[in-house]
Amino acid sequence: MNKRMLNDRPENLRKGVYVLPNLLTSGGLCAGFYSIVMTMNGTFDVAAWFILIAAIFDGLDGRVARLTGTTSKFGSEYDSLADLIAFGVAPGLLMYAWALKPFGKFGWLAAFLFVICGALRLARFNVQINTVESKSFHGLPIPAAAWMVASCVLLFYYLGGSGTIKKVSVLLLIYSLAFLMVSNIRYYSFKDPELFKRQPFSILMGTIIGLIVVILRPELMLFTLALFYVGSGPVSRLFTGLGGGKSHEEHCAQEEDEVKNDSSS
Repeated sequence: MNKRMLNDRPENLRKGVYVLPNLLTSGGLCAGFYSIVMTMNGTFDVAAWFILIAAIFDGLDGRVARLTGTTSKFGSEYDSLADLIAFGVAPGLLMYAWALKPFGKFGWLAAFLFVICGALRLARFNVQINTVESKSFHGLPIPAAAWMVASCVLLFYYLGGSGTIKKVSVLLLIYSLAFLMVSNIRYYSFKDPELFKRQPFSILMGTIIGLIVVILRPELMLFTLALFYVGSGPVSRLFTGLGGGKSHEEHCAQEEDEVKNDSSS
């Protein structure tokens, strides 16, 4: 039977919902809401940390659901709503209060654009979930955009800053992140099944060393990793174009054909 037909079936909530993955989603939503509270209180560094905590919950809920066979339409929709609060509204308000307010209309419009582009990114992902390759995302994922925002705030405080900031670069960053979220630039999704298979011992050691470095300088390393991931999409797109690789349209056509073949088999 076609996977899309299965996903389109109405879900009978009278049978109940899966507690564990939705509980993790609720934890991420709680962290996002608390980030908003901290932004309103003017403790921007704490607000940034709780956005990152929400990202941890977001990374766990889907994986737990897949590993335990408890995926559901309800969980998917609930996760999208929680993501919009934790990674759209929370970082949007944080950036407005911390850096964008002095720019007047340009400031709050940038914050709003970040939120609405995040919402559009989530809606597009939900619509295309059965027609895109699982190894990559089309457009910057909204948690990654929020991660970039939060890490900027943390780096500012790590370098000795205090209070708010007024930098045109921050304004341009928000507009850029909003554009990347609704773009067709491809980003690695870290959902490759090969990642969970046996790997060389050197991979394990490298991962451990990387974690140690992050723990030693979390603010600096979180910003570096976020910048690397956000920039990986445009850089990869640039090199693909220069190298004569497949265009985005060709990739989409190939992925749709693969999905059709899987559905008919």
